Amino acid sequence: MRKAILATLALGAVVATSGTAWAELPTLPPGPKVKIATSTQSLPTIPQMVRVDAPYFKEIIPQKSGGRIEATVQSWAELNLTGQEIIRLVRSGQLDIGGAPLTTVSGDVPLLDGIDLAGLNPDIVTARKVAEAMVPVANKDLEKFNNRIVGVMPYPAQVIWCKKAVTDLADLKGRKIRTFGPSLNDFVLAIGGQPVSVGFPEVYSALERGVAECAVTGTGSGNAAKWFEVTTHIYALVVGWSTGAYFVNVSWWNKLDPAVQAFLAAAIKEMEDKQWALGAEATQDGLDCNTGKAAGCKIHTLVTKDPMTVVAPTEADKAQLKKILSDNVLPGWVKRCGERCGEVYNQVVAPITGVKYAAK
Repeated sequence: MRKAILATLALGAVVATSGTAWAELPTLPPGPKVKIATSTQSLPTIPQMVRVDAPYFKEIIPQKSGGRIEATVQSWAELNLTGQEIIRLVRSGQLDIGGAPLTTVSGDVPLLDGIDLAGLNPDIVTARKVAEAMVPVANKDLEKFNNRIVGVMPYPAQVIWCKKAVTDLADLKGRKIRTFGPSLNDFVLAIGGQPVSVGFPEVYSALERGVAECAVTGTGSGNAAKWFEVTTHIYALVVGWSTGAYFVNVSWWNKLDPAVQAFLAAAIKEMEDKQWALGAEATQDGLDCNTGKAAGCKIHTLVTKDPMTVVAPTEADKAQLKKILSDNVLPGWVKRCGERCGEVYNQVVAPITGVKYAAK
């Protein structure tokens, strides 16, 4: 089973983590202090916050800027947010830098959902190529909301966590499955499930109370939120990467001293690279930690009491997921987003993924 799972993930992990060198941040000359308000992650405990965002915003950026830049760092949970508000909070200036999975904020900008549609990115290499190719197009739409993407990031592979045993997609028919975006809703409906929209910080209690019977999130993200306490099985079919972005308020960004702007751009580039490496590493680590395999558990919490069962995806289900992408997910997204989005997809994304959008 482990070999089958690794076959899905290995290429992305090798390419994303090998030979990575972090850029040196430029020297920032003395000048006025710059204070930044940030909220970039759902919980303060997830590795994306603990290993990247918090150290950079709290320590590395202030230190390497000679004390010129100071940042407040709070997760969505600490601000009582669901994540859907990030673009609006950045637009209004309540946040200078925000972060969120693109599907979470796609209600404001539907084009963003096209970067990580359910079933679109089977590995992390494809996910990064698609995201980076789409950013220039997405930023044109985001300008209407006084937002700009300055970096993209993944989370661990998005898989299906369940309270009861699951062996394939057919087992999920009729189950209430937590989703976090419209394309996942289309996927769940296509397999006969019932999508339930729940913000990430509230999923644990939703699973505990039976509001949801299964839920989609990253192999490591669910571990960080202790979902192993309220679920028993993971079906390791990669439905996405919850690709996210760092958004900045354009008015604030453009008013920054050019040296400060260049410094922050370089820092966020470093953060972006580290997040992609972490996404690859954390994917298998999450599986190992959740199943109680101490040797492979280096990032997340090792489950020693009632370790979970990880089920490798069947080849038939991989093929079904690709068909659902073509027949259900892509048409559903274009219906929400408009025909222009279908054209953009075929021009920018289809050459990378090999799956074209065809009007129904």
